[in-house]
Amino acid sequence: MSDPGDSGGTWTLLTGHGHVLVEIARDPKARIRDISVAVGLTERTVQAIVTDLETAGYLTRTRTGRRTRYTVNHDSLFRHSAQEGLRIGPFLTLLSAGDGTPAT
Repeated sequence: MSDPGDSGGTWTLLTGHGHVLVEIARDPKARIRDISVAVGLTERTVQAIVTDLETAGYLTRTRTGRRTRYTVNHDSLFRHSAQEGLRIGPFLTLLSAGDGTPAT
């Protein structure tokens, strides 16, 4: 059995898209720059992912002055056939709660 502290390589459980979506669920007012630092991707990559997520209907962007606010569509379905019919809302609620309690 391997040590839980041993990363076992450089892969992560979530894709870049998953990480970005979780960060936006945690903070809908986050800037691309802040999301980039949190998920370890370039700002350009995060911007492309946000565009993908918006195009797929997972989130919407609303401009207020110079800031952008995101709204996550918790009724969106997972895209993989292994999670067919499952909504992303409960998953995001679980992962976006900072202290282990569900986010509201």
